[in-house]
Amino acid sequence: MGQLSNRTIAVLSENGFEESELTEPVKRLKEEGATVHIISSKSGKIKGWSDGNWSGEVEVDKTLSEANADDYNGLVLPGGVINPDKLRANEDAIAFVKAFFEAGKPVAAICHGPQTLINAGVVEGRKMTSVKNISQDLINAGADWSDEEVVVDQGLVTSRTPKDLPAFNDKIVEEFAEGVHEGQHA
Repeated sequence: MGQLSNRTIAVLSENGFEESELTEPVKRLKEEGATVHIISSKSGKIKGWSDGNWSGEVEVDKTLSEANADDYNGLVLPGGVINPDKLRANEDAIAFVKAFFEAGKPVAAICHGPQTLINAGVVEGRKMTSVKNISQDLINAGADWSDEEVVVDQGLVTSRTPKDLPAFNDKIVEEFAEGVHEGQHA
């Protein structure tokens, strides 16, 4: 029985997610006993990206239209260039993300994943990190960006790249185990 045996975590993704940034957190969350659902705009499978090429697929558990943020204790947003770009243009995805912040639930985003958070309007005044390519976007949206392997701000966990996954995974387990954070807000 792990730290997360009573937690259900949503992983919101589209095609083009960075493979390790979805599969490694999911593996760690399941090792800690969490129930994990892959949420996407369409049912079936979504395809990952690794080393500049399309890679493995993962099964979608629920579509955005079927999923309700109230049913989850936390949210993971994997990176990749394509995935967050699709999510941030999807109004249902933005509403799903905002619901976690409004409820004070922990949210974790890695690499390009925080791009979705910009469109959700939840980064202003938050200490964050990301892949360097989008650091200026986060700064322009009001985030306090820092070049660190993992940054935690009131239940919001962010990391830079796949090399930071060990630290990211440790922190998401910790934050999801803690649950609702008073300072987490939309």
